[in-house]
Amino acid sequence: MKIMRIDVGANGGPKVVESGLGEYEGFGGRGLTSAIVSREVPPDCHPLSADNKLVIAPGLLSGTTGAMTGRISIGCKSPLTGTIKESNAGGQPAQVLARLGYAAIVLEGKPKTDDLYVIYINKDGVKIETDNSLKGLANYDLVEKMKQRYGDKIACISIGPAGEMKMSAASIACTDMELRPTRHAGRGGVGAVMGSKQVKAIVLDDTGMRMREPKDPEKFREANKKFVEGLRNHPVTGKGLPAYGTDSLANIINEAGAYPTYNFKQGRFEGTAKISGEELAKIEKERGGSPTHGCHRGCVIRCSGIFHDKNGKYLTKQPEYEAVWANGANCGIDDIDAIALIDFLCDNYGLDTIEMGVAIGVAMEAGIIPFGDAQGAINLLHEVGKGTHLGRILGNGAAVTGKAFGVERVPVVKGQALPAYDPRAAHGIGVTYATSTMGADHTAGYAIAQNILKVGGYVDPLKPEGQVELSRNLQIATAAIDSTGMCLFIAFAILDQPETFQAMLDMINAFYGWNWTADDFTEYGKKILKMEREFNSRAGFTKEHDRLPRFFKVESLPPHNVTFQVADEDLDKVFAF
Repeated sequence: MKIMRIDVGANGGPKVVESGLGEYEGFGGRGLTSAIVSREVPPDCHPLSADNKLVIAPGLLSGTTGAMTGRISIGCKSPLTGTIKESNAGGQPAQVLARLGYAAIVLEGKPKTDDLYVIYINKDGVKIETDNSLKGLANYDLVEKMKQRYGDKIACISIGPAGEMKMSAASIACTDMELRPTRHAGRGGVGAVMGSKQVKAIVLDDTGMRMREPKDPEKFREANKKFVEGLRNHPVTGKGLPAYGTDSLANIINEAGAYPTYNFKQGRFEGTAKISGEELAKIEKERGGSPTHGCHRGCVIRCSGIFHDKNGKYLTKQPEYEAVWANGANCGIDDIDAIALIDFLCDNYGLDTIEMGVAIGVAMEAGIIPFGDAQGAINLLHEVGKGTHLGRILGNGAAVTGKAFGVERVPVVKGQALPAYDPRAAHGIGVTYATSTMGADHTAGYAIAQNILKVGGYVDPLKPEGQVELSRNLQIATAAIDSTGMCLFIAFAILDQPETFQAMLDMINAFYGWNWTADDFTEYGKKILKMEREFNSRAGFTKEHDRLPRFFKVESLPPHNVTFQVADEDLDKVFAF
């Protein structure tokens, strides 16, 4: 495997240099993005400057016949948080990039002109073209143009207008199996960094390339078979997620009183049944869509789906739990068609659905539009896409929106919007939000598994006891999983089934000829978190930044009427390993 470095600011236009992994040997996915960013990016640099780097890395097992190995990691210094960032996406690019023989693409420098670039990579190498006709193009139209130019056997990584305008909520789109730009590295403004490098699209074509070969093919095949069996036998990964998608959580979290509503004012939303996964699946079936769909080849959980509009025409992929919540309950909206349209607009303009939904919720709190105004929310998203003054405020996220409109209650940590679980009613996820190396992030240590779903044990969500240890262990495990190219949803099965966890280790060992134990996997996760923490420390972040906004400690959340009770000194112990 090689690293491709592209200096977009070189004299005479972008220059490509390829090298072996060298000091980065053994790293993949998040491990590789964080290693390169922490060692090579000056922590005090401006995130949109030539000094920042955008690192795109498939996982350790991407490009193989292994199940669930199609996640890609995109890392940089975040323009939203100022911290190190790894944003994770599904879709086809991870598999294709890995089969082309690349452990990472690193975009470096900054162009001296205002030209826009397309990077095309196939078995013969790389070609970089200037194409200013693509300026301002939304993701769906852009991908259509790429298909016309390069054929339909490609995978695309691209930015929409939000990335070109360098908005801090801008995402990077990855195409799914149908070549639709529906899978996004959403969090942290990674799209703005790609925009600052003036790269509109990276087009990948692995025609003529073979699957990556394991060191021990027989052991790999056997381990993969056991791993798939484990996923299919678990009630969450084998039944719940394929049947109702990620939004199957809506009714569960609402019932638990942890479903943030009206900009985190209450923990239950009266309209939840109308926007739940069960309702979504019913509508998708009625309109000729599908509630079960994989975002990349080799996915056996298939938690995505296809959403059609009222006329039976494709509108978007099945809106995910976070997107439905952020642009639904959080904004007081219970119209699933409006939420699906917002999901499409975010994908098309290239925006993080969580950051935008929370920013609009903050704007609603400021009185810009009323809570529950679905059409108003859609109109605000068009403002973002057009780059109006108001749109640029919203497109830079919830924290900027709160400052611009004088809102006190802004649910962010390190500048990044909180996702779809209120930390007062699920204390473990609150610890993760506060202490994650990347700002508020549920995927960094998904404590909902034990707080509410009772997967891998149970820790009372309404009490502070046991939450620090829970979050710590999950953050370590997640850093390691994010490096494999595996989808994070495998965690449900590997937490409950020791044999499924062992099968995953056996896959890694059979592929690389390693002898990893469970302890080695843990150490790998710790090593990644240490690199990320060190970068943040050098960037000026201290323990005082590992805190939730004060209103979570002083405002009680109905229906349980609880506040967040984990003490600051306990939050400071999360990384004491």
